[in-house]
Amino acid sequence: MENNKRFTQYINILKEELVPAMGCTEPIAIAYAAAKARHLLDTAPDTVTIEVSGNILKNVKSVVVPNTGGLRGIPAAAAVGIVAGDPELELEVISEVSEEQIRETKEFLEHTPIAVHFADTPHIFDIMITLAKEEETSFVRITEHHTNIVCLKKNGVTLFEKEVIPQENGLFDHSILNIEDIITFAQEVDLKEIAPTLNRQIEYNMAIAEEGLRNSYGANIGSTLLSQNSTDIHQKMRAFAAAGSDARMNGCEMPVIICSGSGNQGITASVPVIVYARDTGKSPEELLRALCVSNLVTIHLKAGIGRLSAYCGVVSAACGAAAGTAFLEGGRYDTIAHTVVNALAMDSGIICDGAKASCAAKISSAVDAGLLGLTMYKNGNQFYSGEGLVAKGVENTIRNIGSLARNGMAGTDKEIIRIMLESN
Repeated sequence: MENNKRFTQYINILKEELVPAMGCTEPIAIAYAAAKARHLLDTAPDTVTIEVSGNILKNVKSVVVPNTGGLRGIPAAAAVGIVAGDPELELEVISEVSEEQIRETKEFLEHTPIAVHFADTPHIFDIMITLAKEEETSFVRITEHHTNIVCLKKNGVTLFEKEVIPQENGLFDHSILNIEDIITFAQEVDLKEIAPTLNRQIEYNMAIAEEGLRNSYGANIGSTLLSQNSTDIHQKMRAFAAAGSDARMNGCEMPVIICSGSGNQGITASVPVIVYARDTGKSPEELLRALCVSNLVTIHLKAGIGRLSAYCGVVSAACGAAAGTAFLEGGRYDTIAHTVVNALAMDSGIICDGAKASCAAKISSAVDAGLLGLTMYKNGNQFYSGEGLVAKGVENTIRNIGSLARNGMAGTDKEIIRIMLESN
């Protein structure tokens, strides 16, 4: 009975986390808020005021917003949401934009004042958008995670408001996750419950990885890696994952299946596992069960860190991918636990300085560390308790990393944001 309850919660977590998004999720959240505000106002605004938390500034500053003709930044994300966004589509809000609407977006940016302010807010994730047309106004606030609307106003009258409750890790309780139970779930779950969710992840994320290798995006990390050695399986896993980010960070209009609120994490947690399974002849069932491991390990690690921080989220996702790869090789608790600890001991210092082309290179480094962590264990090597942040037991090490990222790196995050704002 306890297993049934736990399995249901794990299934719900996967279904909630593995959802489609087009473009980097922070600018898409701004576009979503803007589209919702435009819908409330029911006319094109004369002025736009945007207030955002520091991490939103950080993650939107340098990334290309899809369906804008290569535009970057907060004003571009808001403008395309206002001109062409469909709020019913949530994180795919700007997936259906015509060429004419792209031209209208650029004209809107040229002729409409858009003010962006750093919000004085206790929330790491906070977006507030006010649209005005003469005396008419609308207001939308999204807090804690990408689609969590907490306030709607029209002409100063509150239409909807709810208490801002910390739920940055989603509606379902992520504290229930642990490595041992994740493995049990992956081995025993009825795949009919999650196959549609995971097959969609395979389809979407491999498609954008292949697109990133086919065409030129950003710094072309994926194709650069593949040009060095196209036959080594580990190199190929890194290259395909990086290529997905190459495309996504640089304006590709294809959707991805996100994980822990991030497309880069969704790509990193899935693509290396898919590449390994296909190249080694694993069955579709084996791949789906390994993806259960990789996604849930990613979500488990990220739960202690939070949605946005100075800690690069692809480190968690690469640990997940290495755990999924270990599962495909027949490894179970000991192998996976040591792989995760080894990887965390190596790459937990990578910082997040916003969404941009270099994210693909960070994905490559993190996946490399995850796979090295697995190889270490297979060769009888490991990092031991007391060495830095490594503690006795995988769950204690995970807690240490969460504390480092959430508490210890809070000051680092502020300094990164300060530097980026002063670099404008």
